[in-house]
Amino acid sequence: MMRLSGGLKGVMLLPMLTLMACSSMPTPPRNALNLCAVFAEKQTWQTPAIRTERRWGIPVSVLMATMYHESSYRADARPPRRYFLGIFPGSRPSTAYGYSQALDGTWDEYVSKNSRWFAGREEFDDAIDFIGWYHNLSTREIGIRTDDVYNLYLAYHEGRGGFSRNTYLDKPWLVRYAERVRETEGKYRQQLKSCPLTK
Repeated sequence: MMRLSGGLKGVMLLPMLTLMACSSMPTPPRNALNLCAVFAEKQTWQTPAIRTERRWGIPVSVLMATMYHESSYRADARPPRRYFLGIFPGSRPSTAYGYSQALDGTWDEYVSKNSRWFAGREEFDDAIDFIGWYHNLSTREIGIRTDDVYNLYLAYHEGRGGFSRNTYLDKPWLVRYAERVRETEGKYRQQLKSCPLTK
């Protein structure tokens, strides 16, 4: 039998460890467009969603619609890489990561201002609290209503400064996407009437 050198063992072990790490990430809910089904499947999500609504004043339907359209409920979601010459993987367009697709700098600000030193973007509880915190800032600093998911989403995507400068008007695709977020939030809100959350 052939013996493997220590270096070769390490090279062979790395892909296995990577595969194991990827497989340990939670899977997205099977029926993501039905919020009752989402909470039935992901039972540990309901309490943090309610807690975030209470803490930041943002409805659960708005929080969950934002998260769904940011990451499709994927804990390790990232923007796709750019490719050089169509085949060589390059950098990603931003540092967005996790359920909330929070950027490195914005996440660091959230962690610092809320003393959540052990929070992680791939943790549902932390990610939904981040979304609530960010939307709450948009309601207080820009005056967007807490249930106006269309404008909250545009401010979430563009940043509050960009939203105030109407940068989204130069991005018709983003305006259309915000409409989709609004449609999803409306469905979620109606669905919650048949499976009211324990508040």
